Amino acid sequence: MGGNTNVLVYNGESFAMNYLLWLQYIPKIQEVRSKPKSIVWIITAQMEFSLISFQCTWDIKIIDGALSFMMHSTALPEFRSFAGKQNPFRAKGDGFIRQFWQEAFNCVFPNVVMSDVPENICSGTEDLESLPGTLFEMDMTGHSYSIYNAVHAIAHALHALLSSRNTERSMVGRVERNIYHQDFWQFQYFLRSVAFNNTAGEQVSFDQNGIVAAGFDIINMIAFPNNSFLHVKVGNVDHSAPPDKILTINDEMITWHSWFNQVIPVSVCSKSCYPGFSKKVKEGEPFCCYDCIQCPEGRVSTENDRNECSRCKDKFYPNKKHDFCIPKSISFLSYEEPLGISLACLAHSFSLSTVLVFGVFMKHHNTPIVIANNRDLTYTLLIALLLCFLSALLFIGQPGRFTCLFRQTVFGIVFSVAVSSVLAKTITVVLAFMATKPGSRMRKWIGKKLTNSIVVSCSLIQASICIFWLSINPPFPDVDMTSVTEEIILQCNEGSVTMFYCVLGYLGFLALISFITAFLARKLPDSFNEAKFITFSMLVFCSVWLTFVPAYLSSKGKYMVAVEIFSIFASGAGLLGCIFFPKCYIIVFWPDLNNKEQLMRKKSD
Repeated sequence: MGGNTNVLVYNGESFAMNYLLWLQYIPKIQEVRSKPKSIVWIITAQMEFSLISFQCTWDIKIIDGALSFMMHSTALPEFRSFAGKQNPFRAKGDGFIRQFWQEAFNCVFPNVVMSDVPENICSGTEDLESLPGTLFEMDMTGHSYSIYNAVHAIAHALHALLSSRNTERSMVGRVERNIYHQDFWQFQYFLRSVAFNNTAGEQVSFDQNGIVAAGFDIINMIAFPNNSFLHVKVGNVDHSAPPDKILTINDEMITWHSWFNQVIPVSVCSKSCYPGFSKKVKEGEPFCCYDCIQCPEGRVSTENDRNECSRCKDKFYPNKKHDFCIPKSISFLSYEEPLGISLACLAHSFSLSTVLVFGVFMKHHNTPIVIANNRDLTYTLLIALLLCFLSALLFIGQPGRFTCLFRQTVFGIVFSVAVSSVLAKTITVVLAFMATKPGSRMRKWIGKKLTNSIVVSCSLIQASICIFWLSINPPFPDVDMTSVTEEIILQCNEGSVTMFYCVLGYLGFLALISFITAFLARKLPDSFNEAKFITFSMLVFCSVWLTFVPAYLSSKGKYMVAVEIFSIFASGAGLLGCIFFPKCYIIVFWPDLNNKEQLMRKKSD
């Protein structure tokens, strides 16, 4: 009797309506804790027809505001006059009209057996049009309209069946014989293909499922104190319409039960799940009972009562509330952002520093310190370092086909020239010391041939690796939609990651050989102490690129590019500072020390 249910959908036999009407009388028969409250009934198409028999004697206020599906009907021109001519005294053998007549006009027909007859005797002169429309409709009801169309559909199907046989006989017996001897599926075929206009001007036809294209009218039943009720059409169901227009209803035309005070009743087990949440049905409870679960990471719900959350399109990502999708921003290391500007300025600063050092060495080209440090290798190393710093600019800006193709290869080859120059310097220092020993044969190895062949051969190996890389799987511009949720990353796909690490591995191999050689030669006499600076510079170089790998792999987007640029700057600056700045300091600030006598004095000491 109690409970939170405000709407009840009933789908059953029409005669069961009397059980529903019994609910309102339960409190009068036995004690109950709470009286039945009013609810909104949603009933099937024949239920309102069954109410007619209870209309005069039962309280039908319980169905006030009910919504009923009624078979669609249209007024036929001659049906009203046909219904007005009906009379129980003329309809022989029709017991239904006699019973209806007595109930509708509250009279009885005289019985010849009984001697006492009530005063209110049915005379046959009663007028059907005087009855309330809720008790008897002069227009054709939906049930009668369906029967009318069904009879005409069968007639048209029979006519089509007989016409297909090219018969002109119209005898009833011949027709019956044809029907009984035809296969049933032939008649069904003609019935499915029937299409005609009835006398009301409406087309009658069947769809591919054999359902008549008629639909239902949605009727709002309004009950009155005098036990009459009014039918108000508030919508319709048309199964042949598009999916979004199958059901149309005008809720403003609906009159609800007075219990609800004309407020649309709500009958739900759970409240609506708002955007950002999805429904999860409670186990063991009806489908309308559910919990609201917040959308997981990466998914959104933009409408109420979504069964599940969905993913945003590739170029969008969910907001924090997961109730709508936000366009992703395009990300790459640009010259217009602080990080890009800072790295570009550092590239030019280091390049300018390299040019200044190169200028100092060129100006003091014939001084002992410059000569003692192998001028050709020094200039080759400085030019290689200058190109290393400038190659970092290829990593800044929107990735394009040209920059992606050459930035890693240029970086790898130029750094190979720089490191191989350092290696040649180290080997030259060792050989020079060994050549000073009496009877040493190492003197013939000292010269430009050896240093040039070391630089060229080491650089050619790296160039061969890069050419092989470009030939099998070259780098190319790519778009990363998944690494960062809020961004579309424009990046260079390295093509073959294996070849990229081969380039780095070869650089590491050259640096390691240079470091070991310089480390072993660090205790040579002071005249050949350049090995100490080379040792420290290679230590910086190796440390930078060893830390580069984990930092590079843990970074994403433009910060991955920034890590590589920073490694280029740090390793290049290590070589420039450790090898050249001590010499520049002596050349510029202590020119008295830059002479042959001073160097020879150190040797004798």
